[in-house]
Amino acid sequence: MKNKTFYYARVSSREQNLDRQIEAFKELGADEREIICDKESGKDFNRGGYQALKNTMLRSGDTLIIKSLDRLSRNKSDIKNELQYFKDNNIRLKVIDLPTTMMDLPEGQEWVFDMVNNILIEVLGTIAEQERQTIRKRQREGIDAAKSKGKHLGRPKAVKPGNWDEVVAEWRAGHITARQAYTALGVSKSVFYRWIKP
Repeated sequence: MKNKTFYYARVSSREQNLDRQIEAFKELGADEREIICDKESGKDFNRGGYQALKNTMLRSGDTLIIKSLDRLSRNKSDIKNELQYFKDNNIRLKVIDLPTTMMDLPEGQEWVFDMVNNILIEVLGTIAEQERQTIRKRQREGIDAAKSKGKHLGRPKAVKPGNWDEVVAEWRAGHITARQAYTALGVSKSVFYRWIKP
């Protein structure tokens, strides 16, 4: 059975465009049917296209081509685990942005390819993870800055309705039940009891 080559393209959201990656694949002679795409985050591997590719399409001896390492994942340990999976299952990974991975070395010289690839993968995996950590740090700093300016993040705080004093007075006087009170106020039972605590 002839070994096959598949191509995997990914962008993080539906608004982003896959054209640049697909164009790079077509320059290598890719057929539309061999290109698998996902428009999902690279935070993990729970992506429909990628899972189909890995679990039902790729076989021992096949080749998988991606544009850059971060199309696979942005998490260093996940990248390493995936590369180990490909190695264990005799699947060759080629990364267009890593020219050494695209080379076909003479028989017996594969160790050179493995050595260079391992170094590049380690470096790029670290960069990809660093980018994720930087994004998280910026988000955290943004939240902290907003809080320091007194901005409320998350759900807005509930405001007592205009008829609060009147309804609570009725309830305290025993003229209406608690259920009738919080129904008249349009709030939940738990909110009602939280608000009436001194």
